[in-house]
Amino acid sequence: MNETTDKHRTTRPRWRRWVLDVGLVFIVVFAVQAWQTRSMPVGKAPTLEGSLLSGQKVSLQDFRGNPVLVHFWATWCPVCRTEEGNIQNVAKDYRVLSVAMTSGAANEVSKYMRENGLDFPVLVDESGLLSVAWGVRGVPSSFIIDANGKIRHLAVGYTTELGLRFRLWLAGWRS
Repeated sequence: MNETTDKHRTTRPRWRRWVLDVGLVFIVVFAVQAWQTRSMPVGKAPTLEGSLLSGQKVSLQDFRGNPVLVHFWATWCPVCRTEEGNIQNVAKDYRVLSVAMTSGAANEVSKYMRENGLDFPVLVDESGLLSVAWGVRGVPSSFIIDANGKIRHLAVGYTTELGLRFRLWLAGWRS
């Protein structure tokens, strides 16, 4: 055997192994995402209403006609803290209704928002009942609702600002 043949034999299996590894990672990520979202609603968005931190009454119905990001998060969640800048930036250009899940009373959530320079709309879900109604088992969880009140995208875990913007744009384009 010559040196060229030996190189070809060792290079090709490495390339195949790399493709198999990447494929396996995608399958695992897809399976985990499917398992995490298994209890979450599809189709028409469930009812979501309550009082914002400001005391203003709000309902998801108020957002009809435009895509909206419904974002479940918690003050105690490290991934949510990492993602909160993304939500803040998206809220400047799109409609956002966030739900602070089991994060304490309204005054505690208000204090957290002030201390972190956040001002996106927040419903307080102190008991976790809103989260249960939406099938949310982990935070952060994001739902993109189209102009007609239909869930177009959902995700559990960290989501980039670009990913959220793209999904909101798609929801607006499809409506």
